[in-house]
Amino acid sequence: MVQNELFKGLKVVEFASVLAGPAVGMFFAELGAEVIKIENKTTGGDVTRGWKLPAEDPASPISAYFCSVNWGKQHLFLDLNDPGDRIAAIELALQADVVISNFKPSSAKRMQVDAGSLRARNPRLIYAQLYSFADPEDESPAFDAILQAEAGFMYMTGEPDRPPVKMPVALIDLMAAHQLKEAILIALLQRERGGQGASIVVSLLESALASLANQATNWLMTGHTPQRMGARHPNIVPYGDTYLCADEHYILLAVGTERQFQQLCRCLSLEQLLLNPDFQTNAMRVKHRDELNKTLQAVLRLKSLDEWMALFKSKGVPAARIRDMKAVFEQPTAKAMVLEEDLPGGKSSKRVKSIAFKISL
Repeated sequence: MVQNELFKGLKVVEFASVLAGPAVGMFFAELGAEVIKIENKTTGGDVTRGWKLPAEDPASPISAYFCSVNWGKQHLFLDLNDPGDRIAAIELALQADVVISNFKPSSAKRMQVDAGSLRARNPRLIYAQLYSFADPEDESPAFDAILQAEAGFMYMTGEPDRPPVKMPVALIDLMAAHQLKEAILIALLQRERGGQGASIVVSLLESALASLANQATNWLMTGHTPQRMGARHPNIVPYGDTYLCADEHYILLAVGTERQFQQLCRCLSLEQLLLNPDFQTNAMRVKHRDELNKTLQAVLRLKSLDEWMALFKSKGVPAARIRDMKAVFEQPTAKAMVLEEDLPGGKSSKRVKSIAFKISL
């Protein structure tokens, strides 16, 4: 069986909009599942259909944003407040293996598409619910930017002495999608073993908190409050630091070991730094970050980005170009991850695969 047929025969019904829930639906579609996305016909469907850039066709029924997480699905427009449409939606959900929902709890119960109502009639059903906050009774709307602020990401993102900024991709939604996918896969495995479905709950807030990683432990173990540092790393230097090259392009360094720092110094003909107590260990480099970066910048300004990249690659020094989207999708790896889909009217849509793994059976 090829990878895009792994979930052939699996039926997923998606009562979800925006990004997190639809990303989960697309994950299963990419692996061969039948995914039926039920959209509210009274509001024109998923709200992201209208989230268009100025360059997009205002008459188009979809936006590029919508296309990003809605590949390979059947789209069914229903009004769940209409008795006939609601019965049709319930019947589809009862036939499904997995239901994905980001309905408010009160709305789901009122329309009888909540986990309790559906699983009472189909115990094998896996019902996967997304909430904004950990308390399901808190029905406050929460887009990704709200969670980036509430979970601490915005406070530590941006440049020093500048206002907080949000990440340009809705990563909280995507991290919640990963949590939901993992839970659904576990539930499918358990159903294979015991025949019983499951109710799954994932909140965006808890997903965000679970992703704070070292920034959380820096606070929990030392009381250190992460501050805005731009691209810099609080624990490692030079890591995430950027420097201007002779051709006015920036290069990023990500030196994570002492051996890599030694190689960097040799590449830059700065072996004297290895004898300086201020730079001999990472801990000392963190303390003397600004002084070190001034020295590195002075030398990196002497050659072009291509020259430095070639040298660093040959010597095992982690470095990167800072690419815009055009440059990103000039890379063969990125080109190979583009999924296309024909739209009504003959137009073609494109997006990046949500799956970045390969399985050989």
